[in-house]
Amino acid sequence: MDENSPVFAIATAAELAEMHPQTLRQYDRLGLVVPGRTRGGSRRYSMRDVAQLREIARLGSEGVSLEGIRRVLDLENENKALRDRVRELERALADQMINRPGARVFAATTTGAAVSLRAGMRPQRNTAVVLYRPER
Repeated sequence: MDENSPVFAIATAAELAEMHPQTLRQYDRLGLVVPGRTRGGSRRYSMRDVAQLREIARLGSEGVSLEGIRRVLDLENENKALRDRVRELERALADQMINRPGARVFAATTTGAAVSLRAGMRPQRNTAVVLYRPER
């Protein structure tokens, strides 16, 4: 079971969040915490929903309005989604690096430009002789 699995009936979720079930219904109508629904239409809350309900209670006790709470929750949800996406991209990058080691190798030319080399290839050495004459 993960934190997003909707498993708790409204009475259990209300008890876990230390709220009245009617408060949970109101938050659902306002869109603050929208639980999953069974085929029969009953609300089912996840552990993440219960955590959000507790956060709503904490913010409300600090004097934050319901609209302010909605904005905070939206930003927290967006932040979590972005962190999840970053982790997903990091895993994909790590997989690419493991599956294709050395696929992209670069070297610098004498002029300082970067050139791409195939894996296993070495850049050509420049054996030209350059005379240096300091100005007097």
